[in-house]
Amino acid sequence: MIEPATLLAFVPAALALNLTPGADMMFCLGQGMRAGARPALAASAGISAGVFVHALAAGLGLRALIAALPGALEAIRWAGVAYLLWLAFGALRAGLVTGGGDALSARAAFRQGLAVNLANPKVILFVLAFVPQFVDPARPVMAQFAGLGAVLALGGFAVNAGVGLSAGGLGRRMAGSAAFARGAGWLSAGIFAALAVRLAVFQKG
Repeated sequence: MIEPATLLAFVPAALALNLTPGADMMFCLGQGMRAGARPALAASAGISAGVFVHALAAGLGLRALIAALPGALEAIRWAGVAYLLWLAFGALRAGLVTGGGDALSARAAFRQGLAVNLANPKVILFVLAFVPQFVDPARPVMAQFAGLGAVLALGGFAVNAGVGLSAGGLGRRMAGSAAFARGAGWLSAGIFAALAVRLAVFQKG
């Protein structure tokens, strides 16, 4: 298990990192503006599930896999770029064709959040660099990675869900305005496209 002293050091550091605006936070903002509070909440849960998967993968030796297959990270990156551009097109089309937000189910929003997080090499490299610093090799390693990953995921969920719910609440209050609905579609599309560009110009170091 994880030493209490280790948790006392890890939790504030993880929370500070979760509060730093980044791609996950902006994605939840875009989902809230595009589809409302419930899909934004589900997207936040998907992102947190992705973080937990990254932590488990780090415990299983993902660093060694990336070193052996350097092209794997590039493939993941470009898959993420393509997916974000597809989401941007969907948000833009919804705003133009219907004048309103997509009827996005919570399940679909969860899958989108999970896919976006898993395809982000910055998250992969961050987890590989950050989490192992708090792992004691003398204790069961996978249990520690799972515990620390859960803490990181829960903190991220709280922050991202708050952002997404705020955006979704604003969208709900303005739902009667066709102009706002179209603007929300454009804004969401712009956020997703900007995230795609950011991922496309990603540099390892």
